[in-house]
Amino acid sequence: MSKITTELLLERAVPRSTRLRKIETLNLSKLQLKTGDLDPRLFSRLRHLQKLDLSDNLLDKFPNSLTLPDLRVLNCNNNKLEDVTALKQFPLLEELTYENNVYLTLNDDYKVMFLLQNLRLLNGKDITKLANHVRRVNSRKLTSKVTAHWEKFFRDQLPEKYTAEQVKSIKKKFLKSVQTNVVYGPSSLSEFTRWRVKMIAEELLACSLGLDLGTDPESEEMMDENEEESTESPREAAGDVDQVGDFSSYVTVTPSKRKRNHSKPGSGNKRSKTQANTKEEAEDVSAEPLHFLQCHSKGNSREDFKTQLWSCVFEPLLDCGARKDPIVSSSRTVATCGGESVCLIDCETGTVLKKYKVATEEFFSVAWTTLTMVISDSRKKSHNILAAAGRRGIVKLIHVAADFCYGEIKAHKKPIATVCFSPTRETHLFTASYDKRIALWDIGIPDCDYNFKASQLLVLEALSIPLRIALVPTCPDQYLLAGCEGGCFAWNIKLDKEQKSRPFEAVFQFPDEDGGMTTSHRVDGLAFLNDDVIVSKSSKPGCIYLWSWSRSFDTKGKGCQRTISAVILAELEWSPTDLSYLTLSTCPAKDYVFCGDEKGSVWMYNLSNYTTAWTSAKGKRSDRRIPPTQILKWPELRDNGEQLTEVLINNVVSDPTFTYLVVLTSVNITAIWKKS
Repeated sequence: MSKITTELLLERAVPRSTRLRKIETLNLSKLQLKTGDLDPRLFSRLRHLQKLDLSDNLLDKFPNSLTLPDLRVLNCNNNKLEDVTALKQFPLLEELTYENNVYLTLNDDYKVMFLLQNLRLLNGKDITKLANHVRRVNSRKLTSKVTAHWEKFFRDQLPEKYTAEQVKSIKKKFLKSVQTNVVYGPSSLSEFTRWRVKMIAEELLACSLGLDLGTDPESEEMMDENEEESTESPREAAGDVDQVGDFSSYVTVTPSKRKRNHSKPGSGNKRSKTQANTKEEAEDVSAEPLHFLQCHSKGNSREDFKTQLWSCVFEPLLDCGARKDPIVSSSRTVATCGGESVCLIDCETGTVLKKYKVATEEFFSVAWTTLTMVISDSRKKSHNILAAAGRRGIVKLIHVAADFCYGEIKAHKKPIATVCFSPTRETHLFTASYDKRIALWDIGIPDCDYNFKASQLLVLEALSIPLRIALVPTCPDQYLLAGCEGGCFAWNIKLDKEQKSRPFEAVFQFPDEDGGMTTSHRVDGLAFLNDDVIVSKSSKPGCIYLWSWSRSFDTKGKGCQRTISAVILAELEWSPTDLSYLTLSTCPAKDYVFCGDEKGSVWMYNLSNYTTAWTSAKGKRSDRRIPPTQILKWPELRDNGEQLTEVLINNVVSDPTFTYLVVLTSVNITAIWKKS
């Protein structure tokens, strides 16, 4: 039996009423109501209801036919709502709040702004300007993109006389293709964009082919072409420590020169005669600086140019199918860490989407995973989870869409240098610590109340502090490599072994400065360029090695050696500095290696002309050092008239398609470059 009766409605009216049709304000909060308790037949009698409070209940959605034609104010705080599209049945709605519904995201905010043309206040914030942008500019641009996609790829596929089956086939292909390929706005709004793209595509088909698609087209007004696009979010920033908030204050540092970078390979660096002027070295990537952000300042101080920034990683897409292919599309949202904070940044707009702070922490590393979580009614939904760790030896687990740090793992008693998730097991997290151990954790999957259970599966014993870790792409459940203060090591991490604490299985030796071989050197850069080629530094100043995993590790079986000579494929020319911890990264899809230096420059190497030869079993080592394809010079940045100098590049990371390049510095500046 429903909890809601006529008597209850009359009693909860404000003020109490004797007839349902006279009720204008109704308070149904804190009644443990579920969706099935909202009886459309009973609610249809509330013809003049203007204000409805449903807060602090258990609603997961709205019935589609509540029939409240005069509803103006709706409060749904503290429920379990998963979808907002049913709210379009309240076209006169002006004020809406649904805070603390953990499954609703920024995408849902944009959906209600589009669906409810009269909405002025969302979660207590005036969204008039942003809503106009969503309804007009956003719709106009998406319509243009969808139409262009139809005209270019699908219009000519239909014959002059077509059958119903042909139309059905074209419709299916077009809807799938357009949702995959039409991209607009920040990646944090990709769900909203696909929702609108599908809606617009169905309207286009209905108009072009006369199809009745059962859609509910919304009127779309045109906007002045000069109206600015807004990236403002309707959500309020959370100010508490250990809470994730949107749009924490940050400073944008403007470069005094923002010309497109056309620096030639190796400009400003001496090169031997054998390295000069080959055709492949003359390539110009043409990248330009987009943003210089000071968003990790301690206490949000504009004077902080000392906080070191250490790690950044692009958010994975939640999409299925072809969109998971990095060549097709990739996220433009990046997580960065340094000092007491972790930031999420939209690379295109430079907007700090979210900022997470722990006053007593210094974050060194961040990593993403995608967990399939069970929500209400046993349904499953994928969410991106961010792990962040640093000096305190604690891993923070952040559910980004819900703006919530739901847990922590006290992983080590000493600082954590780096973390990474397994690419094959979504809950498996590796943490490498100053305690000279690498631990493997199962972080579990949180339930709907964010209860979770983490467990330690494995401990790898190192002889020195592990600085960088990498799972072998061809066997990520069996072998892990680590660049350490005292060398480069490999461990067997297969979980079918009973041994929970394991020593290293192999240590790799490299050429030293005297022409011999050594295992004792600091390896502060380590990454795979493809399934086999490893990039590492620094066995000696001014050099980055590329070497083969399969050809190096194959030698182990011949003598069960614990010391193995790395099979060097090539050396990359790099800065002669002896400074440590300027790490490198790779972009496997584009065969690129990136590494910053002590002068604020980014060295970029396009190795696509070499990788084919290296994959050959008889591939020989390149006879000379490979120079950089291009060096991006640090621009002249000024703060209050003073030029920023002595900039170290701690880390450089590109998105999978090499569209954006995020550069982390020693002076609290995050630089974002875009490839032209």
